[in-house]
Amino acid sequence: MITLVELKNGKNAIIRRIDGGPGLKNRLEVMNIREGKKVKKTCSAPLHGPVIIEINGCKMAIGRGMADKVWVEEI
Repeated sequence: MITLVELKNGKNAIIRRIDGGPGLKNRLEVMNIREGKKVKKTCSAPLHGPVIIEINGCKMAIGRGMADKVWVEEI
């Protein structure tokens, strides 16, 4: 498994684990980022900026620190 930060741009993956406390998990849950969901990494902003992902056709940016706690399995 790798984190969203390590996933290559344009690749699809399944979210397998989220490390973090209940606050982080709740915040990601509101954004529909949860275990078992299919996610596509669109790109990473330069200079340690946010990671752009796509879930269910919706693109969103999440901070690199949060993305580093989301473990995925590439498909």
